[in-house]
Amino acid sequence: MPVKFLIDNIFLVGLALVSGGMLVWPVLFRAGKQGSPTEVTLLINRGKTTVIDVREPAEFANGHLRDAKNVPLAELAQRVGEFKTDKAVVLVCQSGARSARAARILAKAGFSDVTNLEGGIAAWQAANLPLVK
Repeated sequence: MPVKFLIDNIFLVGLALVSGGMLVWPVLFRAGKQGSPTEVTLLINRGKTTVIDVREPAEFANGHLRDAKNVPLAELAQRVGEFKTDKAVVLVCQSGARSARAARILAKAGFSDVTNLEGGIAAWQAANLPLVK
């Protein structure tokens, strides 16, 4: 019986498998770690972390994490040499999506200790943490 159902509905079964795979893909192939605003605060306070904000300059000017360096995502691959691969890096953007892409770029460049601010600046502000202008 189950085999007949699968054969009769092969298109729907295939669609379910593909959509499920698309949901799992980002989780399996995420570069770097995810850090909550609290975890990122602890990393920054240790003092051995480079904070890279991959938002556009206008977004950065509206408020950013203390000591963050603004390197727009479109420029990151060309400017990756400005940062040391043996130093911890925290990546920041508005929501966490651009910084996730930036984490993959840094991973390919040899960075081993990369943390993405989960939820980005929006989560940082929701946690009532300060921004610098």
